[in-house]
Amino acid sequence: MADDYVWLEEVEGAAALSWVEQQNARSLPQIMSHPAYAQLYQNALEVHNNTARIAEVSRRGEYLYNLWRDASHVRGLYRRTTLEEYRNNQPAWETVLDLDQLAADEGKNWTWGGINCLAPDYQRCLLSLSIAGSDAAVVREFDLTSNTFVENGFELPETKSRVNWLDANTIIVGTDLGPGSMTDSGYPAQLRVWQRGQTLAQSSPLHAAPVNVVSVSSQILRDSQNTYPIIHEGLTFYTSDRYVMTGDELTLLPIPQDSVIAGLYNNQLFVELKSDWQSFKQGAIVHAPMPDILAGNADFTVFVQPDERSAIVDFNVTRSGILVNWLENVRGRLERYTPVWSADQTRINSWQRETVALDPDGSIAIQNASFEHDDFFVTYNSFLQPSTLYHVNETLQISALKTMPAMFDASKFVTHQYMATSADGTQIPYFVVIARDAVLDGRNPTQLWAYGGFEISYQPSYSAIIGRNWLEQGGVYVLANIRGGGEFGPRWHQAGLLKNRHKVYEDFEAVAEDLIARNITSPRHLGIRGGSNGGLLVGAAVTRRPELYNAVISQVPLLDMQRYSKLLAGASWMGEYGDPDQEDMWAYIRSYSPYHNVHADVSYPKIFFTTSTRDDRVHPGHARKMVAKMLDQGHDVLYFENTEGGHAGAANNAQRAQLDALIYAYFLERLKE
Repeated sequence: MADDYVWLEEVEGAAALSWVEQQNARSLPQIMSHPAYAQLYQNALEVHNNTARIAEVSRRGEYLYNLWRDASHVRGLYRRTTLEEYRNNQPAWETVLDLDQLAADEGKNWTWGGINCLAPDYQRCLLSLSIAGSDAAVVREFDLTSNTFVENGFELPETKSRVNWLDANTIIVGTDLGPGSMTDSGYPAQLRVWQRGQTLAQSSPLHAAPVNVVSVSSQILRDSQNTYPIIHEGLTFYTSDRYVMTGDELTLLPIPQDSVIAGLYNNQLFVELKSDWQSFKQGAIVHAPMPDILAGNADFTVFVQPDERSAIVDFNVTRSGILVNWLENVRGRLERYTPVWSADQTRINSWQRETVALDPDGSIAIQNASFEHDDFFVTYNSFLQPSTLYHVNETLQISALKTMPAMFDASKFVTHQYMATSADGTQIPYFVVIARDAVLDGRNPTQLWAYGGFEISYQPSYSAIIGRNWLEQGGVYVLANIRGGGEFGPRWHQAGLLKNRHKVYEDFEAVAEDLIARNITSPRHLGIRGGSNGGLLVGAAVTRRPELYNAVISQVPLLDMQRYSKLLAGASWMGEYGDPDQEDMWAYIRSYSPYHNVHADVSYPKIFFTTSTRDDRVHPGHARKMVAKMLDQGHDVLYFENTEGGHAGAANNAQRAQLDALIYAYFLERLKE
């Protein structure tokens, strides 16, 4: 079909940006005129700028590093302290890099893009600086002994580079070197070995792939005694060939293309299976000695195997054992596995399993686990319990290091987990956070949130924004664990892939209908929200069943599923959605593509779309075109495009607070009587 709105895909085109300005000017005053907007903004700003929140850290050597943003450090202060000092209520921090000062000195709109430091000394780093929050970044070498950029050090211009250290004077680099060097998805297609003192053009070619793969990248796999540079050639979003680099030689690892390298422990390679392989079942983690694998005579053994209602969230190696973070019916459990060796110390006979004593009703996240230490950190929180950061010692004794203060009165609310029955009979779990004294009369303003893609699991988590700007305003919050995610392992994800995508939307609708059947809410008071793939989810939901909802927030969304693979990183997601250039696949995708299923003669709720001009992952053209089409059809829609922020939609705390206030002012206007 002809597309009258392709011009809105011009990220920096004058006509497109003029249209964006007009839509912002039309929509923002409508939302900001809500009587509660100013207070909602102030609430959100206080949350984001709260100096009592936990300073999350990354452990490198003897230091703990933290990126800190507040009202005085809008872009961020990168700083460090010691574990002993961090235990104090007011730790002393040493400034490593002041991004606000750097931006002022260099006249650049810098935002933090990440840091990659050379183990085991962690003195030299490759620092990524993004402009306005985009995925593309400048890479510059940084010295953590002097806290300065290295003069004439490694440096790359703004693009989606992939870099890793081989040694103090050598890096593996994938970057934009002109035609053929980047894939159709916008990521490196070639890797080179770049030695200090060389120009990038003088660096040695290492590996090249066709431009129709997703990307090539490197990984440095380590344990306490062994180091293996790994080259990944991402064939699709979910399949890769992995090579071990030995000198100039690359050896293909004989593991399934859809498997994931979980880690290295005692020179054993651990691999997570996404499908059945040999005699092993989908979801299992198996292992074998790396020398045997490279020699082609490996005998793999099962390490752990999830059951039908469990999944592995995370796998981490410590010096003396392995940590596995489990989900059981979307509830967390953390275990440590310690090997029991044979008498001659040549093989592992079994594993001793111990459970870390944490409440199973919340979310557990492992932090700072490494082959260098036996202790590690754990973050724990739930919908109604603020985050606590625990230190776990080598005997699994836990001690609270930091606890985030409560930002709303959680005693007024209660959490329930229910099951909805989807169209094919599958039971779909979902959580409801609701006031203890709520009357189930179908009139409770309810926000239903889900994601449903890319095997990403969503667990109960504490949100002061939801607490203050929604729950305390009389709202109900719902998290749906629909298929497409990873809450029950790879099978849960694969059940919603490609031509099974409709099952994701049926799951979402089943939860909405179950909320209504329980009289928690009704279509007049039910709103839905999602971002990125979740933005596609709610876009499909409202075009499939517009009568079910009275408010829809679609953030940084995919919406035009005919052209998604041609926009920015979109080609990399064909493993999730399929190739719309294939006639049979497009016939299926078209059945749910929101842009192709919105009609002038159908009544829709007043949808609110948000995006970012600097989003270089999901093109802002998706939201722009959808809004333009709906306006031309005569529908009343709202639109906000932030000029900064990348795929996150906001680049600093003030922008985050504005977006939060807009969202909840809209929800209150639409859903609360």
